Amino acid sequence: MHPIVKPALRRAWRDLNTVQFGMAPAHAMVLGPMDTATGSFLDLLDGTRGMPLLREQGRQMGLPDGHVDGLVDRLARSGLLDDTSAGGPAAASLRERKQVMERMRPDLASLSLVTCAPGGAVGTLAARRALRVQVRGAGRVGVVLAALLASAGVGEVVVRDLGRVEPWDVAPGGLPAESVGERREHAARRAVRRAAPDRPPRSPAGAGAGDAAPGLSLVVLAPRDGLSVHAPDPVSAEPLIDSGTPHLYAGVVEATAVVGPLVLPGDTGCAGCLDQTRADRDPTWPRLVAQWRSGRRHRVPACDQALAAAVAGLAASHALAFLDGLATPAAGVRWEASLPACDWHAKPVTAHSACPCGAAGKTKGERASEDEEPHATMAGQQSHAAGLAGTWRAHV
Repeated sequence: MHPIVKPALRRAWRDLNTVQFGMAPAHAMVLGPMDTATGSFLDLLDGTRGMPLLREQGRQMGLPDGHVDGLVDRLARSGLLDDTSAGGPAAASLRERKQVMERMRPDLASLSLVTCAPGGAVGTLAARRALRVQVRGAGRVGVVLAALLASAGVGEVVVRDLGRVEPWDVAPGGLPAESVGERREHAARRAVRRAAPDRPPRSPAGAGAGDAAPGLSLVVLAPRDGLSVHAPDPVSAEPLIDSGTPHLYAGVVEATAVVGPLVLPGDTGCAGCLDQTRADRDPTWPRLVAQWRSGRRHRVPACDQALAAAVAGLAASHALAFLDGLATPAAGVRWEASLPACDWHAKPVTAHSACPCGAAGKTKGERASEDEEPHATMAGQQSHAAGLAGTWRAHV
């Protein structure tokens, strides 16, 4: 073990005997009492020394036998300690890729704050390299989202869409202006490769092209037409439900951002559940949806660049949390925000008893229907999402 106090947390003394690690309340922690000699010893926990050397240097500083081991154990149990030698063979292999590690130092620091175990951050980063994600939609949201996932170390991110790039598909961090007129899939593939810290593996011909390709850890549905996110078609999602493939909706419709739900087939409400619940509340809902879907095509969507970027960022964060096995507040929830206020609020997607997805049997009695439950806050969804994350993990 080569322990290091997590460098992402700034350290400051509250008084002569109490030290605070971190500034932001979400991850900050106060430890005490701590004497001056122990406080000075903290500087030696920089990841360059193994435990035998640390014990020897602790004795030279006048610390009693066992004190160093007790301090390291205390810091580890508090989630304040990392280990520059932990994480297993995959992490060791990743550490050898110096350029990749330098590129991803901010990501590694961020992961260290949400993974408590020493070595958990680099282990998580290494695990991402084995994951496969498919993004359906190569517009302002989809390509930026795919690029974010690739830049975060997801090993393979495939974008699927038809047609050619239009001028209004161009977005910062997504499709560049010079790609106008090219096939969307080809242009999106280049954008993803540019964003990746390491050259991703090439897929076999046709891999990931199907509605429920095997081996996908997650499918993100980010259609250029926001209607498919506002009122997702249950029929088009059936292959994902049948194959048990987790999928996340993300998009913009009429200057309203939508992220979610993250559908965990058989566990959380799906597109069919959402459709059934809306029809129960509003008998005209099926008629409206039929008209919207059969209306005039080729409309240029109302999709503000900044709002599209916000959707891509939030959806990528939720996707990464799920892929990493952490709690995500998008499970069974739609997050929405509309211009100009851009105030995010949550709308639970309740499992419906008439939907054949089977989620109603597991969630019966857990939540009221959407029209009965007040809008939740982002923090308020953590407990439910945490329970689901304990069951669902991204599969390789």
